[in-house]
Amino acid sequence: MTHLCIYADTDSSVLAHHMDQVSIAQLLAKQGVEYACWATDVPLERDASNEEVLAAHAESIERLNERHGFQSADVVALGPDHPDREALRQKFIDEHTHDDFEVRFFVHGNGLFYLHIGSRVYALMCSEGDLISVPAGVPHWFDMGEAPDFRCIRLFTTPDGWIANYTGSDISERYPDFDAFMADMTA
Repeated sequence: MTHLCIYADTDSSVLAHHMDQVSIAQLLAKQGVEYACWATDVPLERDASNEEVLAAHAESIERLNERHGFQSADVVALGPDHPDREALRQKFIDEHTHDDFEVRFFVHGNGLFYLHIGSRVYALMCSEGDLISVPAGVPHWFDMGEAPDFRCIRLFTTPDGWIANYTGSDISERYPDFDAFMADMTA
């Protein structure tokens, strides 16, 4: 289930919670972030290859390409038994920016995006069918938890794909991580 929690960036106090997808989309749009919930195009087996995932969602990818001129797409998928899950989690969990804006379309599982915009941190729990764009230059980080289980399509306007510019900030350490956020949602 999609859930947006807005925090202060000074003391990580909770300012608002939202679970309505229309409200989430409107709030994020005011920050230049596109959020939408799309139906997945074709059901896939859990062990589908990355090529099969891209082919199954070719129509959705093409609609985005027409709007944004993407030059590359890939699939990132992590399961709880992935041998590099801890290293990959560390790669994404430190605050960073991109010169390119990034788009993620979740085709399976959950992931938590944190967007540091102005004096706020917007924590968005994404799930299957959620699409999010992060504008170029916006400080953010992503957490998948200790036992990740997600697959998403990543789209880029540059052929180089995912390149992070780390800010050096420790801000990500001051907010609930994926597992704590999930626990709070179910409490």
